[in-house]
Order: sequence, then structure tokens, then C-alpha cells
Amino acid sequence: MTELFVSAFVTLFVVIDPPGCAPIYAGLASEAPPRQQRLMALKAVLVATLILLGFALFGEKLLHATHIELDSFRIAGGIMLFFIAIDMVFENRTKRREARAEKVRAHNAQTPEIEDVSVFPMAMPMIAGPGAIATIMLLVGEAHGAEGTLVVLAALAAVMALLAVALLLAPAIIRLVGASVESAITRLLGVLLAALAAQYVIDGVKGSFGL
Repeated sequence: MTELFVSAFVTLFVVIDPPGCAPIYAGLASEAPPRQQRLMALKAVLVATLILLGFALFGEKLLHATHIELDSFRIAGGIMLFFIAIDMVFENRTKRREARAEKVRAHNAQTPEIEDVSVFPMAMPMIAGPGAIATIMLLVGEAHGAEGTLVVLAALAAVMALLAVALLLAPAIIRLVGASVESAITRLLGVLLAALAAQYVIDGVKGSFGL
């Protein structure tokens, strides 16, 4: 079970990307007072956790209802995660996040009140996006029994706890590590995610053709 926890934790950490979310959130919430920044950070993590938990518990039933085999979902999810990995390596994902954040900042500049960014765009789609949803469903689908599912959910809880810390400490983290270190970490995680995505596709193909 330790191996399952470590595997699930690493996969979810790479996909959700707390180090990448922190500077984006800092930019989105920069105009808000400190107390509102903390509340929005915690709300974003809570909402994203509930979304991912819902797909973790009921995602397989959804697949059965739509007559989609788990192996087919593994292949589709692996391909999706591979494209996310490519974006991470070439920093396209960060650029899109920053562009989305810039739109929200521009909107806030035109309104007298600071917009609550916790649900959109932070919780969805920046944290609990398609990649994270596909990942949690794949991990739960590959877990064996209730005990395996609980281990995956424990890994999710650990990642979301780290994400909460990253968002709460986002301004300090940015000053500490700097943009160049953050970029290097993101690219390294992207390479790791590409390998994990390839494994999902391989497992899906083996399962589909009985290899």
C-alpha cells in the first residue's frame, strides 16, 4: 500500500502542480486584503477537493452508465496527460494560466470590488481541471478494493494539504524561489508526467487487447 500511496501522490502532485498554482494565485489575489486572500485560498482548495472526490467515488459509475470501458478511459486519460506534460515542459500551460489570470485582474481593475477567484478560475479549471479529474479516476480505477481507494484518497488529501499551504504562502514562495527555479521544477515535473502518461496508455492497450 505504501507503493500505491507514493505513486498516487506523485502523480496527483505533478498534475495538480501546487508550485505552479501558487504564483498564479498570488497574481490573481494580489489586490485583495490578506484576510480575503487566505479565505479564497482555503475555499479554492475545498471546492477543488470536493470536485475531485466526487469523480473519485462516482466516476467509475459514470463510465458504466455511458458504456465506456476503464481501459478506454486509461488510453484517453493517458493521451490527455501526455499533452499536459508537453505543455509543462515547454511552459505553454503556465502561459495559458497567466493569460487567464491577467483577464481576471483586468476585470477586477474595472470593478470597485475584488472578484472572488476561489471557485473560478482557481478551483475549476486551474486545480480540478480535466487532467486532475482524469487522473483521480484512473488511480481509483486501478486501486484494488476499498483499502486501495482509501490509499488513493489519502494521497489526494496530502496533495491538497500541500496545495493549501502553497496558496497561503504564495507571496513568500515567489520571493524565495524566484521565477527561474519555478520554471525548472515545472519542466522536470512535466517529463515525469509524460512517462506516467505513456504507462497509462500502455496499460490501457494491454487491457483492451488482452496482452
